[in-house]
Amino acid sequence: MPSCNSVWNSWSERFVPQDISSEQLNMFAELLAEQQTEQVDTEQVEAEPVKEIITYERNKPQAKPHPGRTPIPDHFPIDKVTIEPEEDTTGMVKIGEERSEWVEYTPASLVRKVIIRPKYARQDDYGDTKVHIRELPSRPIPKSIAGATLLAWIMVSKFVDHLPFYRQIQRIARDYQWKIHKSTINSWFIAVCTLLEPLYEVHCQSIFKADYLMADESKIKVLTLIPKDKDGKPKKAKDVKDKGSKQQLGWMWVVVDPISGRVLFEYDESRSKQAANRVLSNFTGRYLQTDGYASYNGVAAREGVDRLGCLAHVRRKFFDARNSDPQRAEHALAIFKKIYGHDSKTANMNPEQRKAYRLEHIAPLYQKLKDWVDEQAVYVTPKSPMGMAMTYLQNQWSHLKTLFLDGRLHVDNNLIENTIRPLALGRKNYLFAGSNQGAERAAMMYSFFASCKANDVNPSEWMRDVLIRIGNHSVNRLEDLLPVQWAKARAENM
Repeated sequence: MPSCNSVWNSWSERFVPQDISSEQLNMFAELLAEQQTEQVDTEQVEAEPVKEIITYERNKPQAKPHPGRTPIPDHFPIDKVTIEPEEDTTGMVKIGEERSEWVEYTPASLVRKVIIRPKYARQDDYGDTKVHIRELPSRPIPKSIAGATLLAWIMVSKFVDHLPFYRQIQRIARDYQWKIHKSTINSWFIAVCTLLEPLYEVHCQSIFKADYLMADESKIKVLTLIPKDKDGKPKKAKDVKDKGSKQQLGWMWVVVDPISGRVLFEYDESRSKQAANRVLSNFTGRYLQTDGYASYNGVAAREGVDRLGCLAHVRRKFFDARNSDPQRAEHALAIFKKIYGHDSKTANMNPEQRKAYRLEHIAPLYQKLKDWVDEQAVYVTPKSPMGMAMTYLQNQWSHLKTLFLDGRLHVDNNLIENTIRPLALGRKNYLFAGSNQGAERAAMMYSFFASCKANDVNPSEWMRDVLIRIGNHSVNRLEDLLPVQWAKARAENM
């Protein structure tokens, strides 16, 4: 009987039983030979792979045409300089000239304006002397050295160009060698807001006359004073509920009338449903478009109000689920792409045409997306990103369908998202509002300037003109100074 080692060695070389007949041995030898031949053939195939040539056609990407040199506008002032040859040109004949043009920058100037009013005296028939002098033109801030154009420049620099007051003070000191104290420029800001407050109230009233509004909210940090004890000293951090923090979180509630281009910012310390009800208390229209935030439920529950959903918020949740469930996410995003592709074709249609087109081409895609979500929702975990995206769509479905009620309606509230962007840019620079009153004043300015942008109004021209006129303007006709009406009047007079 062979030893274990000898049997193991024979098996390790090739697996052949030790007690088989010669015929069986020959049969296994033939099989092994065939296997070795196949193995050699396979190795040859792997060593020398078969090559094939694949050809295909594709559209060659076309290079974008170069826009050419940027033209210099005709309204730019011309500073013409003639450069004669270095040689003496006496007796020479001028045969032509060459012109070269470029643009130079001349810094804006601050002008010291002096108004001189001659005084005259005249005696009347009774021998009394009467002094005659022209009345001083009205200024936005009486007895202030800041004129309307300077104030407009400061306001636009902060709320349109996002330049905080302290940086403006640095710029004025650097470029114009004029030092302005921060308390001075803050007092100018407060005075301008006080002057424009009646106009802001009229603006608030006008926007809620609209039949269709969008609403959203965005946070803003507000500086708060640390409470003081009975001796007037700041309380210690352990005695203060907010642990001595100098900042609190406030909210800018933003309302947009997409039809007229009116924009309203209103500040509130809270993001609660009470704040939403207060901000939208005067809304009597039919359509209110928001995201799925629950604070709007009370406003949307009013009689005669149809709440519109936002397709962009729904799409964003599927977009965020790409990493965890790429196959389902890509399927949903493909449907969203078709929806937006069809809606982009309705840009130049009137409301009736747009409504008919959406019912024919977009409504089936909406239903296809909803049916697919209902089918797939049972296969995903509710708390997963894909599960939450599907649940959000199902909860918002009744609000998303209202899009097809009116051709004026938007598929999403991206318009209001773009309106909030200046606020986001501004708070990165000035970080926080100095107080709740400061946040309210900022809301006023953002309202005016966002309305200017929506109506293609130059904010500097509008602010300058309003500051000059509002002091002598009729209170009953303040609405004429709002950006929408101001732009119409300017267009009619041109």
